[in-house]
Amino acid sequence: MDYQVIVVGGGHAGLEAAFASAHMGMRTLLVSINIKMMGNMPCNPSIGGSAKGIVVREIDALGGMMGIAADHHYLQMKMLNTGKGPGVQCLRAQQDKLEYPKFLQEKALLTENLEVKEGIVTSLIHNDKKVFGVRLQSGEEYTGDAVILSTGTYMESYIFRGHDKISEGPDGEKPSLGLSPYLRSMGIETYRLKTGTPPRIAKESIDFSKAKVEPGTPGRLAFSFMTDEFIPLEEQELCYLIYTNEHTHNIIREHLDETALFSGNIEGVGPRYCPSIESKIMTFKDKERHQLFLEPESRYTNSIYLQGFSTSMSKEIQEEMVHSLPGFENAKFLKYAYAIEYDAIKTEEYGPTLEIKKWPGLYIAGQICGTSGYEEAAGLGLLAGINASLKIQGKEPLILRRDQSYIGVMIDDLITKGTQEPYRLLSSRAEFRLLLRHDNADLRLTEIGRQIGLVDDKRYEKFTKKKSNIEQVTAILESTYIGKRKGVEEYLTSLGFNELKGGILASELLKRPGVKLVELARFIPALADFDLDEQTIEEIEIIEKYEGYIVKQKKEAENLIKLEKTLIPEDIDYLHLDGLRLEAREKLNRVRPLTVGQASRVAGVNPSDISMLVLHIKKMRKENE
Repeated sequence: MDYQVIVVGGGHAGLEAAFASAHMGMRTLLVSINIKMMGNMPCNPSIGGSAKGIVVREIDALGGMMGIAADHHYLQMKMLNTGKGPGVQCLRAQQDKLEYPKFLQEKALLTENLEVKEGIVTSLIHNDKKVFGVRLQSGEEYTGDAVILSTGTYMESYIFRGHDKISEGPDGEKPSLGLSPYLRSMGIETYRLKTGTPPRIAKESIDFSKAKVEPGTPGRLAFSFMTDEFIPLEEQELCYLIYTNEHTHNIIREHLDETALFSGNIEGVGPRYCPSIESKIMTFKDKERHQLFLEPESRYTNSIYLQGFSTSMSKEIQEEMVHSLPGFENAKFLKYAYAIEYDAIKTEEYGPTLEIKKWPGLYIAGQICGTSGYEEAAGLGLLAGINASLKIQGKEPLILRRDQSYIGVMIDDLITKGTQEPYRLLSSRAEFRLLLRHDNADLRLTEIGRQIGLVDDKRYEKFTKKKSNIEQVTAILESTYIGKRKGVEEYLTSLGFNELKGGILASELLKRPGVKLVELARFIPALADFDLDEQTIEEIEIIEKYEGYIVKQKKEAENLIKLEKTLIPEDIDYLHLDGLRLEAREKLNRVRPLTVGQASRVAGVNPSDISMLVLHIKKMRKENE
């Protein structure tokens, strides 16, 4: 074999997959259409956001690269949902569209065990049993033990503006032609999906006095647990907020027949949670306005990203629409918006390791899996790279549970529930979101990253020190009584609490709203020797203040784990399983879940079906004894 792992595509999924396999010691080849576009951000140049920001921290905790890259040269860092509970708080960073990919490209070209080549993969090399290589448009062939397809939105892609339809990839790049039909010839089912991007406007042509300023969040904020340098808030770029108006809406309504989306030109289904502006207007007809964020794309360009204004209207109508916005009366276009349609692989084709069920050795990652977003793509890429490498090493695969990570939630959702539209992670998708917090991703996943070989000694030493500090400080708080004394009474009174009637555990006192560990530590001598950073202090406070809720969710997760440990025999015949409803038989036969837990989450399968399935598994085991 020329290589051990071959990765097709240099986007966020492909890069994470390639970095993971190379860092795990695999001879890795990354094939990209254009090396200079690896790590590109064809849509919004931002990393993080609701749920997504937690995924980036999970990638970092496992030993991935996205968090490290996002902490370099960002334009603005913001903590979202600060007025809500810790289960939904997360980071979002406006990235520099030039610096972010440059950082990743340089890393890729210098990474040991990783070779990067330019080319377009048009077919795969395989026999009747497995996939073991790729064939390029140029005729070149490369063989390997595993192939990971991470083609993003490039497969058979078309760009749409009005009635214009162009065979093109994102940001004017070449599309990936030939591979998708070849996959179908192998019996792998594909379907069409759609996404889009808004226009970019020249900064100097915008009147920002008509917009609301949106600054970043003060503090030492970072995605990577290893970051120790931070850009001061006063050096960060500003974003802005404006709203559409009735004039904007009227222009859109009058020209709906000229948009690719409503004219019938587009076959694919678009993302429900990131719709075009015309979809918003038609879906929410009673809404008088929609918010739009003005976001800089780079320190080195004058480009402003008009977030929330994605459209597939013609260039002429786009100009009318944009000029109707406050402050955009004289706006100059740097790039027109477009919709893009592309091929993805149906979710029932792959399993929890992201390996194609029919074709051992072939993995997929990123938007080809039916997802949307850089963060989802990177998480899938990391897991594909890890699992391909583990299989080559003869080790057990890494399948993250729903109570372990948002990445686990995403993969489980995809393979059990499927998706007909680009899947987007949301905090509401995670039933254990208080366990899957922004602050504790390292405690959840760093040990796993260490075991598979992606966490180096420096990171592990820092992690174990933090973990030890949390355990020791928590033990002190839960064993130290604080009695009535002047300093304590003054502090509690300042927060609006009544005087203490007697001694109280420090951990119970910390549970009270507004009570801070830093202030409480003044009355606990045993804490004097601990040098804790802001993040560790925050984590200890969350552990203590939300202890009851966390314990409850852990018990619920334990019940899920029991179901996940009940394996389903690979040779089970769902179609002839007595007692199962016809719909359940068909759905289970298509998905082929590995465990009873997975089976319970398949759409169309109800509790009575699961009861019959468990009885049948017990019967099969007795017959085989």
